Amino acid sequence: MRYRRREAGVDGGVRLVMESALSARDRVGVQDFLLLENPNSEAAFIENLRRRYREGLIYTYIGSVLVSVNPYRELEIYSKQNMERHRGVNFYEISPHIFALADNSYRALRTERRDQCILISGESGAGKTESSKKILQYYTHICPTRNNTQTIRERLLQSNPVLEAFGNAKTLRNDNSSRFGKYMDIQFDYKGAPIGGHILNYLLEKSRVAHQNHGERNFHIFYQLLEGGDDPLLKRLGLEKTNPQHYHYLVKGNCPRVSSISDKNGWKVVSNAFTIIGFNEEEIQGLMEIVASVLHLGNTQFGEDEEGETHITTEPQLRYLSQLLGVDGSVLKEALTHKKIVAKGEEMISPLSLEQALSARDSLAKAIYGGAFAWLVQKLNQSLAFKDEVHYSSKCSSVIGLLDIYGFEVFQHNSFEQFCINYCNEKLQQLFIELTLKGEQEEYEAQGIVWERVEYFNNKIICDLVEEKHKGIIAILDEECLRPGDASDITFLEKLEDTLGNHAHFVTHKMANGKVRKAMGREEFRLAHYAGEVNYNVNGFLDTNNDLLYRHLKEVICQSRNHTVSQCFHSEKLMDQRRPETAATQFKLSLAKLMEILMSKEPSYVRCIKPNDAKQPGRFDEVLVRHQVKYLGLMENLRVRRAGFAYRRNYEAFLERYKSLCPDTWPNWHGKQSEGVAILVKHLNYKPEEYKLGRSKIFIRFPRTLFVTEDALEAQKQTIAVTVQKSWRGYRERAKYHRIRSAVIAIQSWWRGVKGRRKAKHRRQAADTIRKFIKGFILRNEPRCPDNEYFLDHVRYSFLMKVRRNLPKSVLDKSWPRPPPSLTDASELIHRLCIRNLVNDYCRKIHSEWKKQLEQKVVASAIFRGQKECYPRSVPKLFVTTRLETEEINLKVLQTLGNDNKVKYGVAVIKYDRHGFRARPRQLLLTTSAAVLVQEAKVKQRIDYSTLLGISVSSLSDGFFVLHVPTADSKQKGDLVLQCDHVIEAVTKLAIMADKIHNVNISQDSIRFAIARGKEGVIHFTCGQELSVMKTKNGHLSVTTPQIS
Repeated sequence: MRYRRREAGVDGGVRLVMESALSARDRVGVQDFLLLENPNSEAAFIENLRRRYREGLIYTYIGSVLVSVNPYRELEIYSKQNMERHRGVNFYEISPHIFALADNSYRALRTERRDQCILISGESGAGKTESSKKILQYYTHICPTRNNTQTIRERLLQSNPVLEAFGNAKTLRNDNSSRFGKYMDIQFDYKGAPIGGHILNYLLEKSRVAHQNHGERNFHIFYQLLEGGDDPLLKRLGLEKTNPQHYHYLVKGNCPRVSSISDKNGWKVVSNAFTIIGFNEEEIQGLMEIVASVLHLGNTQFGEDEEGETHITTEPQLRYLSQLLGVDGSVLKEALTHKKIVAKGEEMISPLSLEQALSARDSLAKAIYGGAFAWLVQKLNQSLAFKDEVHYSSKCSSVIGLLDIYGFEVFQHNSFEQFCINYCNEKLQQLFIELTLKGEQEEYEAQGIVWERVEYFNNKIICDLVEEKHKGIIAILDEECLRPGDASDITFLEKLEDTLGNHAHFVTHKMANGKVRKAMGREEFRLAHYAGEVNYNVNGFLDTNNDLLYRHLKEVICQSRNHTVSQCFHSEKLMDQRRPETAATQFKLSLAKLMEILMSKEPSYVRCIKPNDAKQPGRFDEVLVRHQVKYLGLMENLRVRRAGFAYRRNYEAFLERYKSLCPDTWPNWHGKQSEGVAILVKHLNYKPEEYKLGRSKIFIRFPRTLFVTEDALEAQKQTIAVTVQKSWRGYRERAKYHRIRSAVIAIQSWWRGVKGRRKAKHRRQAADTIRKFIKGFILRNEPRCPDNEYFLDHVRYSFLMKVRRNLPKSVLDKSWPRPPPSLTDASELIHRLCIRNLVNDYCRKIHSEWKKQLEQKVVASAIFRGQKECYPRSVPKLFVTTRLETEEINLKVLQTLGNDNKVKYGVAVIKYDRHGFRARPRQLLLTTSAAVLVQEAKVKQRIDYSTLLGISVSSLSDGFFVLHVPTADSKQKGDLVLQCDHVIEAVTKLAIMADKIHNVNISQDSIRFAIARGKEGVIHFTCGQELSVMKTKNGHLSVTTPQIS
């Protein structure tokens, strides 16, 4: 088979093609029925289907055949990501899927340049239409695009809803059942892009137009038009947006609406599809007029007058029919109630009975609808036709055909339609068996393996029974339809008994034995098909096979002024006096043509199965499934494929998967593939009857042999994983090291080049610079010119850079670089600007506290600078707000002073008595209005700032200062002699607060101060080794202070 020849991976690499689910086969079954232990067990076959269906796995293979079970729910396996996952992947690389089968056919088309076809069959409701849609969607997504192929892709997809609207209907088994067979060719160019398409239709169920079984509906388009058509359109067509039960042809099944079908949305989809496909307004209007005319025909009623002649009783319907079909009303009326008979060149008009008139009406409705459907398919083919014949010809294009055909049908009542459908399936089964055996035989011979004859049921005998010339059922049916006299379905059955009575696969009620006779009606015959025995009721066989319009009606319709109707019924056919072919003959000829088409292509198969009749997800009806497995011939397919070897793989793929099970082939085999496989199977202890080695493949006869091998591989995977991980990590690190090393070498080489080029460039620039510099230096005293401008600019730049590097850091920094003679003025200007900028910056940064500190320092400088020996040591020390915390001042003192006289500054001092000069510790508090001397909780003396005469200090480093007060003031006891460790700070604050800055007296040797009652004291200051304070013999105070170096 073709997929066997294409197991080599894409781009020459070999992919692992073994099914990934073999190790989980106990839970989900096997992915290929060829791997079942017992291929003859129908129970095992169905159980495998059940397991997979239960796990949501709806696809299974029988070799190259794909078995699909309808899930009746949306599955997340058809996304674009899944399409990409299957693109270019070999048939068995991943789980069974319809995308895998579609891709397999597409790749065969591309690589082998051979036309392909995909045959989709199954019972109504099994999912055939959905399968064909998925295949179309896959091709339109994964195929390469050309400039003009997007339109074709859209039209290919949109042809489905149009055909479904006109050819599908709700049946008891399926809400969207295809009531015709469809074969679609998709044309691809040499690049694999879709460039066109062509559709063939088979055996449209026209009888549904006039009659439906209970619980079924007519074709979708009737309901969609009534439900979704806009009011102006319906008015032109003479229809009303009303209940479909107002129309005779829509009430037969008593099922006007279905919950799972939205006719309104369906109309929108079909209208959009018409636009995309390229139908113009006139064509759509003409088609809708035909649809409406069928409904009006159904509502056309007949009656009989007193003389027994038939006449039309519904004149409004006749007017609508005349308008819609474009024919004369009176002529149509006569054609519906009379027939034209031509005998010996003479024409005679004969009236129809009521029953004949009704039959003629229904025949006209079916003929009109059937013609419209054929016209629709023709228009679709014109839209899908490949038109770029200038650059492409049919020789450089290939096709993939999609056959969506009815499956084998067995009902309680089987009519002419089931007979044709089952005949079609017999032909397809015959084709399948022949191609399967042929493919098997070709592969065995190509591999040098002896072909063993396979015994199978050859259904050619049944095909001949149906189609053989002069003796077949179709030939007998046609003969009975054509013979003069009173031919009927019963005479047809009798002729079958006379002609085929001795055939082993044919039996009637009359010819059957007692047991069989009980299961058959008197009007039935039984055929033993490949899939089982089926009873056919002959009632209606002749009428359905004839399916003819009275000549009078044909003449009327051929004269139609409706453009669409005139294209459906050609007047040339009236000139042909030969009797038209019967429905069975037409079907046989079209089926023969289909077989020729399929034989010229390489087929793939999709067998669709319906799991239950209730359309419920997850429900698996074993009886129903067994019925379909039998009628689809799946067991026969499996038996034929398993007659030889169940499993075969290329040596390369087999060795690649299982080489880890043999030390001689692991991790790599460097010899011939066939020798490596031989060593491997010998190590696995394969028995000679279990396998055969071909030229390029190994053939394994029993699935058990493969399962044992797969189980051994599963057990070996842990060891393989560790080995692969170890090897991969080593390889990864080595590769990383080599990449880094190569990168480092490349970077180093590049960087050395960059450095060398930079160095050479710098040398050239340096030489030019030195040359300019020397020449400029020689001419430096000359006026500025091109020869010295570089040097002068360099001097200017160097000086400015030097200034930039040596700018003063503060306003006190007086340093400044020495400028060259030519820049003296500029240097002075820049210096002034710099100092001004520093001053501005300094001033902006001063806050209120610091400003106050500076003001006090300025006052201290004005008072003591150059006069007080200890002043320089006090400059870097900041003045504090107070030397006494609030807790250190007695609360009673604060209460005595009051809130209006808050303490601004306090300091600990030593007070010397005026008479004995005894030292007494005190606190000096400066308030807003006075200086207060405090001893613990008692205010000893208060000196208002207004009465303070002055302050005296010595020029030495001692801490003595004297506060002078008026002697006439009775409240004062005399001047205060105080000593303080912070004399500069205390005196400065007192001078500022008392506004006595200019009343501070700095004495060199002594200070005189007033004592009470007009006496005067003296303090002498001298320099010594250490500080000492003593009273001299003459009653003065002597203070010795160490000199500060």
